Amino acid sequence: MGILKRFKDIMSANINALLDKAEDPEKMIDQYLRDMESDLGKVKAETAAVMADAEKAKRDLAECDAQISKMQAYAEKALLAGNEEDARAFLAKKTELAKSRETLQKTADATAENADKMRQMHDKLTKDIASLNERKASVKATVAAAKAQQKINDLNEKVGSMNLTDGNAAFDRMETKAQRMLDEANARAELNRSSEDTSVEKLAEKYDDGTDRDVDAELEALKKKLGM
Repeated sequence: MGILKRFKDIMSANINALLDKAEDPEKMIDQYLRDMESDLGKVKAETAAVMADAEKAKRDLAECDAQISKMQAYAEKALLAGNEEDARAFLAKKTELAKSRETLQKTADATAENADKMRQMHDKLTKDIASLNERKASVKATVAAAKAQQKINDLNEKVGSMNLTDGNAAFDRMETKAQRMLDEANARAELNRSSEDTSVEKLAEKYDDGTDRDVDAELEALKKKLGM
């Protein structure tokens, strides 16, 4: 049976070899399990059919044996009744059934063997799928960790490839420019304050007449002293 070889190949398939070839193990294991579930459905259907054939062959063989026993019993009864010809007819039928039994026995043996192989195949495939489903979570967790680490590696490589010297130089220039802007603003504020002080001083002179009057009085006193 071709299906036997096909499913033996399925059972002997090495999942690790398939995963080694896969670009994405997570997707590959999902696909592999889907394929195995599909194959299990086919194995189950084929196993049921082969087991049904084995049961039918077994029944056919049992019925043949029953008929042979019946012909033997009839032959004995015929002889006891003194009907030799009838006994001969029953024995001839027994011989014919015996020949058919040989074929039925071979069929029963073959179908029973095939049914046993298919049942073993079905049970192993079911067990393998259950085991792989249990391992699937672990595989996916490992893949997720690998992808996360890869992202970190890519980021580190990207940062490592940046020209930080140029970046620092640019920040130095901006810092110098900012300091110059602050110095200029402070200088303008100082100039504004100086202008305000000068204006106030000039304004105060208009009201500061006491100083000029004292000088004039001192000058008049000096003239009188000198007789001028």
